[in-house]
Order: sequence, then structure tokens, then C-alpha cells
Amino acid sequence: MTAILETSSTTATMRRNFWSGVWRVMKRKPSRMVGAVLMLGFVFMGLFGPMFYPEQLDRDPNAITRPPSWEHWLGTDDQGRDVIALVVTGSQYVLLAALVTAVITVVLGTGIGLFSGFKRGRWDNVLMRFTDMKLTIPGLPLLLVLSTVWKFSSAVQMGLVLGLLGWGGVARAVRSQTLSLRERGFIEAARGLGLSTTHIVGKELLPSMAPYIAMNMLIAVTGGVYSQVGLFFLGVLPYESNNWGQMLNTAVFRSGALTVPSALGFLIGPLLAILLLTLAIVLVVDAMDEIFNPRLREE
Repeated sequence: MTAILETSSTTATMRRNFWSGVWRVMKRKPSRMVGAVLMLGFVFMGLFGPMFYPEQLDRDPNAITRPPSWEHWLGTDDQGRDVIALVVTGSQYVLLAALVTAVITVVLGTGIGLFSGFKRGRWDNVLMRFTDMKLTIPGLPLLLVLSTVWKFSSAVQMGLVLGLLGWGGVARAVRSQTLSLRERGFIEAARGLGLSTTHIVGKELLPSMAPYIAMNMLIAVTGGVYSQVGLFFLGVLPYESNNWGQMLNTAVFRSGALTVPSALGFLIGPLLAILLLTLAIVLVVDAMDEIFNPRLREE
């Protein structure tokens, strides 16, 4: 009973120390706090934003491409709809597709990288040659070809395709981490105790790599946003749902936002959303890198 209480007390102390360390890292650079707040803001906007700021379904021909005003802070689009409302509702598609992209990318990349780096030998050679072949295929041309035969009718389908095409870099990086960790003392000790491969990978390797995997997931979210926005901007995907790439395409090619000053807000809205989301991810990843890498801390 005493041992259980001591273990519980030690665990509680470790948790307090961890969160106090997180607070010190975030407080040291206020920009990281800004990144965390922005990240939470985008999550809230994707989940609940349309409830508070619904898209205007009624088109107003008298309010087409209006400049920013008190009524419409970023102006209106080519159909008289509020730009901010379009950005908010469009975030659902963009963020869901980016999240699915990140999950598929990290799960596949981590699984292949772990298995390849831990097994080594023939499996390593086969998997890495396959990964190298995958990395040599240009992503954008392949996406353009796929988009002609497979119309991405939902954010989940879009994220699934992007994830299946984007796991190669993560697999390579995770393999390198696995090769480094498998020679560490705690892994050798686990082998010496006769623990199974499943136990070593699941209980020893994965927890040690969790921060690195989490940072790769955030970076993959950025890649997912850029890929889908680029495809919609190029106009190769159907406009079945509002999203930021569609807004950029309409602003540039239909509303003349680059030459018509009153339509400039329609271009600024989605660009600002993409910029702020990227900034949030960069700042959060920077904070995570210092939190989980003690050598970077300035205690």
C-alpha cells in the first residue's frame, strides 16, 4: 500500500513539474502564447464558428464586391455575401481535410518508419526503397491527374488522398529516430529482459517519440491546408462546398480582386486565415520543441 501511494505521489509530482515547465516555456516568449491562442481559436471556429457566424445564403445583388465597412468588415463577395462569414464556414472543410491528412500521414509514416527502423535488414531495404520511390513522384501533378478521375466530394476523401500521398517524409524521419533510439541503453535493457517486440515498440519507443510525432502531425496539417487550397485555387476541383481555396479562385479569376479595389477584401480574408493558421502552427511547434528537448531550455 505504501509503495502504491509513493508511486502515485511521484506521478503527481512529475505531472506538476511537466506543466510548470510548459508554463515557463510559454511565458518566456509571449509569441508562443499567441500561437496557442490562435490554434485554439481556429479549432473553435471550425467546430462552432458557423453557429455564431452563419453563411449568408441569400444573395444580395445590391451589395456585390462591397469594400470593407462597419456592416461587412472585410467587404462582400461577387454574390453580395459577407466575406468573414464565408471564411468562418469555409474553415470547416479546410480544417477537417487537413486533420484527416495529418492523421493518415502520421499513422502511415510512423508505422512504416518504426517497423523499418526496428526490424532493419531485408524489411528495411524493401520499405525504404518503396518510400524513396514514393518520394520521387511529384505530388502536385499526381494530384491533378487524380482530381480528373476522382472528384473529391467531401473533406474526408480529400484528406485521405492527401495523406496517402504525403507519408513518405514522415516515414524517413521516424526511421532515423528509431535507428537512433534502438541503440539506447533502455532499449538494450528491455531486450535483455526478454520483452516482446510489441512491448518494446509500444511501451518504450513510441512514448519516447511521441513529442516528435506530435510535431510532425502539426506540420502535416499545414501541408494539408496548402495542398487542398492550391487545388481549389487552380480550379481543378468541383465547388461543392465553400472553402478558402474556392474563395481565392473566385476573388482572383471572377471578382478581379487584384485590379478592383472594392473586391480586395474578398482576397484578403482567406489569405489572412491561412497566414494566421500557419503562424499558429509554427509558434506551437517551436514551443513543443523546447518543452520536449531539455537542451533547448534556458532555465
